[in-house]
Amino acid sequence: MGWLENVIFKDQEIENERLELTDKNSLYYLSTGLTLRNCTVVLKVPASRLIIKQAQFIDCTFEVKQELKNHQFWVAASLKGCRFKGKLTGCDFGYWPEYGSDPWFQHGAIEDCDFTEARLDGCRIMGCDPATIRFPKWPCFTILDPIGRACELNSVQWPGGFRPIIVEGQYGDPPRTMAVTFYAPALAKRRETTEEAFRAVIERFDCIVY
Repeated sequence: MGWLENVIFKDQEIENERLELTDKNSLYYLSTGLTLRNCTVVLKVPASRLIIKQAQFIDCTFEVKQELKNHQFWVAASLKGCRFKGKLTGCDFGYWPEYGSDPWFQHGAIEDCDFTEARLDGCRIMGCDPATIRFPKWPCFTILDPIGRACELNSVQWPGGFRPIIVEGQYGDPPRTMAVTFYAPALAKRRETTEEAFRAVIERFDCIVY
């Protein structure tokens, strides 16, 4: 693989623009002092090509053209009034300063954002109020206050040995986990069961929206 070209956006405010972050040979930085307002951001790169540090996004639309997997740098972004479209897997959003020692993780936030046109799987809202977030509908489902409701959630038998929340051990969900969204078809496939089996359990809980 050749050298990657660094494309850096920092120390500026961009309004009403369309940013295409799609070049496979580029490493994109949305960095310190950057504010995007009413912009459309098109993402078609893997998580390893996208670095977000302390950037602010206001009323922006993110069009995820290639499934974005395990991208944790959203927790170094401030997101307000933004819309997400496309597939996101294993991504975290919000305030999670313990995620890393770097100072930019102190600046994560999310509010008034809309994921109804996105497909989320294993994505979490951290340290922020999920009541301001619009989550995708079934076949996605979202567990609210999973840490607080852990005993209740884990007291029933879930299909395929699934445990919706883990509160102990090295693989435990962090205390700041305020909501977690899963995509039932993918979850059912991983657990070798059916969407209907998950739906039957989900319907028993008032802390799950779908």
